[in-house]
Amino acid sequence: MLQTLVLTVAKALVDHPDDVTVEETEHDGTTLLTLSVHKDDVGKVIGKNGKVASSMRSLLAASNRENGKVRLKIAD
Repeated sequence: MLQTLVLTVAKALVDHPDDVTVEETEHDGTTLLTLSVHKDDVGKVIGKNGKVASSMRSLLAASNRENGKVRLKIAD
């Protein structure tokens, strides 16, 4: 579910939605979602001063209050 949330939001923001992928891994009770986008779209998912990335992290935290920690990494 969280992977789908990040994928949907990211695809709505970028110019190359076919290049958006989200990989989910789990380590010590923490879920790590790694978002990869086209190199030209990295700035769009990070946003000015990181505001878009921060907003996506807030959405993840709000939607996953019961299941432990979730981290979002934006791959370069």
